[in-house]
Amino acid sequence: MGWRRRNKIVVGLAVVMILGTAVYFRLWAIDYSASSYDADLLRRRFDLANREALDESAEWRLRYDEEAERTAQCLNELKQVKESSKKDDYVGNVNQKLEMLQKVKSLDEGSVYRAGQDGLA
Repeated sequence: MGWRRRNKIVVGLAVVMILGTAVYFRLWAIDYSASSYDADLLRRRFDLANREALDESAEWRLRYDEEAERTAQCLNELKQVKESSKKDDYVGNVNQKLEMLQKVKSLDEGSVYRAGQDGLA
C-alpha cells in the first residue's frame, strides 16, 4: 500500500513537471516571437535615428565648411587691407609731412608779411 501511494505521488509529480515544462515552452515561444518583433522594431527605429543623425551631422558639416570658407575670405581681405594701409600710411605720412611743410611755409610767409606791415605801421 505504501508503494502504490508513493507511485501515485511520483506519477502525479511527473505529470505536473511535464505540464509545467509544456507551459514554460509555450510562454517562451510567445515571448520569443514578441521579443523578435520588438527587436526588429527597435532596430528599425535605431536605423531611422541613425540616418537622421547622419543627415544632421552632414548639414552641420556643410554649415561649418561654408563658414570656414567665409572666414578664410574675410581673413584674406583683411590681410589685403592691412597691406594697402601700410602702403597708404607711408604715402599718407609723406603727404602729411608735405602738408605740414606747406603750412609752416605759409605761416612763415604770413609772419614775414605781418612783420613787414607791423614795421610799416
